[in-house]
Parts: sequence; C-alpha cells; structure tokens
Amino acid sequence: MTMEPTPITGAPPGRGRHQGRLGRVRWWNYLLLGGATFLCLFPLYWMFIVASTDSATATQMPPEVVPGGNFFHLAGLVFDTVPFLQSILNSLFVATSIGVGHAVLCALAGFAFAKLRFRGNNALFLVVVLTMTVPTQLAVIPQYMIISWLGWVDTLQALVVPGLASAFGIFWMRQHISSTISDELMQAARIDGASTWQIFWRIAFPIVRPAAFVLGLFGFVSAWNDFLWPFIVLKSPERFTVQIAIKALQNERTIDLGLAMSGSFLATLPLLVLFVLVGRRMVAGILDGAFKG
Repeated sequence: MTMEPTPITGAPPGRGRHQGRLGRVRWWNYLLLGGATFLCLFPLYWMFIVASTDSATATQMPPEVVPGGNFFHLAGLVFDTVPFLQSILNSLFVATSIGVGHAVLCALAGFAFAKLRFRGNNALFLVVVLTMTVPTQLAVIPQYMIISWLGWVDTLQALVVPGLASAFGIFWMRQHISSTISDELMQAARIDGASTWQIFWRIAFPIVRPAAFVLGLFGFVSAWNDFLWPFIVLKSPERFTVQIAIKALQNERTIDLGLAMSGSFLATLPLLVLFVLVGRRMVAGILDGAFKG
C-alpha cells in the first residue's frame, strides 16, 4: 500500500499573522504620508482659493473650499501693477547663479578641507563652522557697506556674489567628500600625473555630484525665497526679484489679499515645476552615502 503525499494547502504557522502585521504597518504608513501630504499642500490650495476669489474669502466663515473663477483676472492685475515677468526672470537668474555657485564652490572648498593638507586646515574649518552660529541679520550692515563701496547697490550682482557659497554648504561637502573619496584613490591619481585641479574636477566632483546637486537645489530655493537682502539692496522696479515684486503689490495702508495671494501663487509655481522635474534626483542625492560606513 502506497502513501500519497498530502498537498500543502495552507501557509506555515504564523506566516499569515506576520503578513497581516506587515499589511497593517504599510496601511498606517500610507495614512500618515497622506496626512502629511495634505498638511503640506493645503496652504497652497488655500492660497489658490483666495487668489481666485477676493480678499473677503480669507476671513469668511464658514471658509470657502471651492476655488472661484477670478484667478486670471487677478493674475492680469499682478502683471499690470508691477513688472512681474521681469521679476521672475531676475529671480531665476539670481537663484540659478547661486545654485550653481553652491554646487561647485562649496564642493571645491569641501574638497580642500577634506583631502588637502595645509597649515591651519582644522583651525580655518572650525572658523567656517562657527560662522554658522552667527545670525545672518548681523552681517547685513557690513555686507551693505562692502556692496556700497563696490558700487553694486541696486544691481543683481549684489545678490549673487554674497550668496555663491555658504558655511553650511562647505561643511556638507567636506563631510561627504571625506566619507566617499579614499586617500588611496587620490594617491593613484597623483601617480598617474593628475594635478590637484584634475583630481577634483575629473574624479572627486563626479563622485559627489548627487550631493552637490542637492546642495545647489537648496541654494536655489533659498535665493528664490530670500526677501530681506534684496529688499535692502534693490531700488529700481525693473531689478526687483519676485519676493520684492509681491511686496510692491501692497499699498501703504491696505493689503489686497486676493492680489497678494495671486502673486504668491504665481511665484510658487516655478518651484513646484522644479520639484516635479528633479524630485527623484533630489531624494537620491540626499540618500547618497547614507548607507556608506
């Protein structure tokens, strides 16, 4: 008499229970992510609601939750009141220049602090790090004096040059280069006859390019949203950045919230497009090197 194998009809004991637990964890994760997404996007949606109706919507009870049909009219008023398109182009030029400067110059300085040996290396890097503890508002007066002495008041280079590098960016790139580029790779490049600049540009920078890209993106967003320094330096409307143009939409005594929100929404759209285009590269750059020991 032969015994036929009994077919296995169920999962091993405990397997379904573990899968259920994992399923519940993923469900809660999606719920939390959905709630966080809603909290992040709701201010933008509320901005569009006010920008598409009028100022009374901002204080209306119960609040309005459906956009109106007045957005294009208010957007036209924005472009008629101030040179808004020129302001967007000015902000694009300033933010792009600062973003590229952050990516290249901070990487170059970080490479010098991480891989080059010179007298005062650690002391100078400590000074750079300590400047991060000083509020940026304290540097406004001496910085304005320097810009005035150079004759750069009411020019775009007064915004670009002071923002081409930052202490945080140098610290970021120095730490990243220290953990990703080995000294053996540097020595091999020198044996092959590469100069210090060739080692940086052809070997080091391509390796740390994702981190430099994220740093440049941070610099771009910071420059785009900057208000204090452009408000102090710029005088002519044709040189206004987008944040100063939004301020110019307001009267001295009253604020048209519909007009201001319309300008703010238009100023936010380029950033949204940017994040849609480079969102994956930004996340990859942030996570790059996170699992390197």
